Amino acid sequence: MKTYCGVDWAEAHHDVTVIDETGKVLAHQRISADAAGLRALLELLAQEADDVRSVPVAIETDKNLIVVGLQAAGVKVHAINPRACARYRERHSQSGGKSDPGDALVLANILRTDGHLHRPLPELSDAARAIKVLARQHQEAIWTMHQTTSRLRSVLLEFYPQALDAFPNLQHRSALTILEAVPSPRRARRLTMSRTVSLLRASGRGNRAGLAERIRSTLRDPGVAQPEPVEEALALTAQTLIGILHQMHTSIGRLEEALDIAFTDHPASKIMEKVPGLGPVTGARILAETGDDPDRFTSAANLRAYAGTAPVTRASGRSRYVKARRVRNKRLADACHWWAFSSLTHSPGARAHYDRRRAAGDHHNAALRHLANKLLGRLWWCLQHDVDWDERAAWPSLQPASVGLAA
Repeated sequence: MKTYCGVDWAEAHHDVTVIDETGKVLAHQRISADAAGLRALLELLAQEADDVRSVPVAIETDKNLIVVGLQAAGVKVHAINPRACARYRERHSQSGGKSDPGDALVLANILRTDGHLHRPLPELSDAARAIKVLARQHQEAIWTMHQTTSRLRSVLLEFYPQALDAFPNLQHRSALTILEAVPSPRRARRLTMSRTVSLLRASGRGNRAGLAERIRSTLRDPGVAQPEPVEEALALTAQTLIGILHQMHTSIGRLEEALDIAFTDHPASKIMEKVPGLGPVTGARILAETGDDPDRFTSAANLRAYAGTAPVTRASGRSRYVKARRVRNKRLADACHWWAFSSLTHSPGARAHYDRRRAAGDHHNAALRHLANKLLGRLWWCLQHDVDWDERAAWPSLQPASVGLAA
C-alpha cells in the first residue's frame, strides 16, 4: 500500500504525519530539528514502508537541512508553496483553524490527491548546489549594496546636496573615497587642490581634464546649511554608510571571484560560456536556478514557463488575451532579461529578432522577454544534446549574411 508523508517544519522541531492511500493516518510524531530528528524520521518511514525511498515527502521549503538529509537518503522531496498549502487547507475547513500537526496532514494529503501535479526537487550535483549558493548571495549582496547607496543618497540630500552634484553615481570608488574624507560642507570648504588630487589617485583615477578642480569647486559651492551639531551627526552617518559600502564592494568582489571559479569548473560552463551575451556571472545565475539535473525540464516549454519568459493565455467565453507570466522564478527571469539585453550587441540574430518584435509593436521589455524566450529554448537544446551554440541554428529564419558567424 502506498504511503505519503508531510513535514511541517519549524526552527526547533518538525511535525511529521504519515498516511496511506486512503487518507488514514498511520503515524504522527514530533521530531527535533537535528541529526537525531532526521534519524527518527527515517526510522518512522521504514516502519510504515518497505523502502523509505518509496515514500514521497511534502514540506514547505527547499532550504532546510532536513531536506538535504532526506535527499541524501534517496527520498523524493516535494517543496510545496505555502500559499498552495493554505488553499488546500481551505478545501476541508473554512473556520481558519490551524495547527502544526494539521499542516503536516494537509501536506501529506496534497501528495496523496494531487501528487502527479507536484514535481519533486531536482537531484543537483554538489557543484551545482555550490554555484546556487554563491550566485544567490552575490545577487543579494548587490541588491543590499544598492539599498545602502540609496540610503546614503537620502542622507546627503538632507545636508550635502553638493556631493550629489559632484558625484551623480555614488557607487564609483572615487565618490566614496572623497566623500569619506570630506563628509560635510564645512569640511569641503577646507579641501585643498593637492588633497583632492591625492584622493583621486588613491581611488585609481587621475586628474584628467581638470577633474579635481571641478569636484573641489562643486563640493565647495555655497548652499543652505544645517546647524553645526546636526551637520556633524549627518556627516558621521554618511561616513558610516560609506564604510559599509567599502566592505560591501570587497565582499561582492570575493563572492564574484569564487562564483567565477565554481562556474568555470562546472561541465555545463563549457557550452554556456560560448553563448553570445552570456557572461560568467549571468551564466552562473542561470545555471544556479536551472540546476544540472537532466530530467528536471523535459522540454524547453517547461523551462520557459519556469523562467517566466513564456506568456500566459487567459480565456473565458469571448474574452481571450495573452499576458506576461507573473508566477515564475524571479531570479531566473532577471538573469534572462539581462542575458537578452546583452545579446543585442553580441548576436546579430538576437538583434534582428528584437528589432522585428519592436517593429511589430512590442515595447522594450516585452521584446526582450520574447527574445529571452527564444534564447532559453535554444540553450536548453544545447545542454540536453551537449552541443555548442550555433548562430545559424539559433536563428534559422534569418539569412546567413544577416546573422553572420564569428571568424
